[in-house]
Amino acid sequence: MTTPKNPHTPASAASTNAPDARPPLVTQPLMLRFVSIIGASGSFYLLLSVVPLYATTAGGGGNAAGLATGALMLATVCGELAAPRLVARYGYRLALAAGLILLGAPALALTAFQGMAWIVVVCLVRGVGFALTVVAGGGLTASLIHPARRGEALAVVGVVSGVPSLLALPLGVWLAGHAGYGPVSVAAGVVALAAIAAVPGLPDRELTSGRSVGVVAGFRTGALTRPAVVFATTALAAGIIVTFLPLAVPSARGGIVAVALFVQPAASTIARWVAGRHGDRHGPARLVLPGLLTSAAGMLMTSFTDNAVAVVVGTALFGIGFGITQNSTLTLMYARVPTAGYDTVSAMWNFAYDAGMGIGALGFGALAGRTDYPLAFVLTAALMLTAVAPAWRDRPALGANSAS
Repeated sequence: MTTPKNPHTPASAASTNAPDARPPLVTQPLMLRFVSIIGASGSFYLLLSVVPLYATTAGGGGNAAGLATGALMLATVCGELAAPRLVARYGYRLALAAGLILLGAPALALTAFQGMAWIVVVCLVRGVGFALTVVAGGGLTASLIHPARRGEALAVVGVVSGVPSLLALPLGVWLAGHAGYGPVSVAAGVVALAAIAAVPGLPDRELTSGRSVGVVAGFRTGALTRPAVVFATTALAAGIIVTFLPLAVPSARGGIVAVALFVQPAASTIARWVAGRHGDRHGPARLVLPGLLTSAAGMLMTSFTDNAVAVVVGTALFGIGFGITQNSTLTLMYARVPTAGYDTVSAMWNFAYDAGMGIGALGFGALAGRTDYPLAFVLTAALMLTAVAPAWRDRPALGANSAS
């Protein structure tokens, strides 16, 4: 496929001459991109809650679950910092294909050997692969979206990536309990590797306009770091839920875990779409703080781990806040850089996502070992409220132009 023209310039000109004509929300290249999104997301979420369980049953010790998720997230965040440079040198297609291979191939071999060391190695390699898929894929996706419909289009992308998590997260846990860890691992590997078939048809990296924004410079820019910090705080709680909810809920209520792990991404996906539509029309700035507060309230309610209703309602509430925060922070960050900075924004936002999840998994494991799961959930909700400061500070500076 030949590289399409940059959609921003001609569409912007058209919108100037015909203000009632809206650019298309989903284009053919974006639909093809959905294939690799589904492959990467499905593979990642099938094993996200399964690997911590496998590590625990494989004799990895009391903090094996946190160590497995922490290793995955550590490799992911390190890979995300290096990915923009790799994308700039090798292009979207090669980086995306390499990421899918590194994500899928180790999954096939997860149960081939025993021991915590092997599990950590698999998590590290898959983390690097996932980093490449989200950074290369994120930059490519942003380049295919018109700025006037950025929030809504990113919400559609969120739905496409959210559906695999919606299905794969509880399905992985269910399959592991009924069919064993081996079949789940093979399924996760096949899903990622099969998506490589769509990569050659994707457009490669274009020559972009504007001065490139490096990752280091991006972290020094308050307009980018403030939304990233807020999102990282909610991602911290997300890592805790997917890693420790199966362990925190009494085994007699094991079915509640599957329901909660279905409800949370479902609520997040719907909220992300609603937030995107609202953000395009009214600006995403005012959504950041409500999203943060809602997710914190959900985390607090989830602390009642003996109450099935509280767990389900709490994870749903957290999912709503998490979805709102996902869309609003990402939309703001893309709006604040030129096209050449899309890879940097993708790297920073995903760094916030995965660093938050990794820190949450490791820290919560150590905390819960000294207290108990309910109190650790309460303390996590309190910690999330520290992000109110950057969210509130960023709010007045955005105003009506935040959605432009």
